Amino acid sequence: MSDVDVALVASRIRAEERALLEALRGRGVRHHVLDPRELIIEPTQSPIVDGVALIREISLTSARYTARALEATGTVTVNNSSVIEMCGDKALTALAFARHGVATPRTLVTLSQSAAVQACDEIGYPAVIKPVVGSWGRLVARVADQETATNLLEHRSQLPGPQHRVTCVQDWVDKPGRDIRVLIVGDQPVAAMYRRSEHWRTNAALGAEPALCRLTPDLAKLATDAARAVGSGVLGVDVVEDNDGRLMALEVNHGTEFRALQSVTDVDLADAIVEHVLGLVE
Repeated sequence: MSDVDVALVASRIRAEERALLEALRGRGVRHHVLDPRELIIEPTQSPIVDGVALIREISLTSARYTARALEATGTVTVNNSSVIEMCGDKALTALAFARHGVATPRTLVTLSQSAAVQACDEIGYPAVIKPVVGSWGRLVARVADQETATNLLEHRSQLPGPQHRVTCVQDWVDKPGRDIRVLIVGDQPVAAMYRRSEHWRTNAALGAEPALCRLTPDLAKLATDAARAVGSGVLGVDVVEDNDGRLMALEVNHGTEFRALQSVTDVDLADAIVEHVLGLVE
């Protein structure tokens, strides 16, 4: 029985959180679920969790502030607030990729509707327009011409919240009907899958079919480099390959779902995550 206390921070228990709780029970680890909606934190007090907090909160804002608040009391968090913030903002991720030389499609970051249209013209059509915040492919669009880009960006500019005026414009990659998700735990790639779909957005949440992907040296290195660029942790790295087989990182997910990946690999992903978490405090 481990003396470490692990708090699984989540307001919603999905298949991944159930698997993590089972892995903790299987290792005899003292643990509990911590709902961030119920937290009242005084930053000057002693650590709320006498061990480590595994942040699995689905809301980006809640995850980031919960991690920062727990860290202020001295609690170790996975992922930490800096990684959550970096991964939760596609513009910050793109800047980190550029700074660390991670291969990625050409990306232009803009702060206004007019600049985003100009960026699409510079990238060339078709171009991909991405909000800086969002998951599961929501509000990501492929535009075929300037008129379509202008109309879409005009609509986005009217959405509430200043973050909707910040846009990533990315080069369109003609991928072979699939992309790749790699799970990184610590600094180690532990498993990968193809996500196959007839739609150009190959998110599992949008119905893409998973299939096991071999972790080649090139794929493992790219995914590891992408994870390190944002700070490392328990991360899902999305990789795209063009028709020539060149691999490029698209983004990094801080609260990565792994149910689909678990369905195609023999690696116990939840146990690998728990082992990493315990290693931070034991």
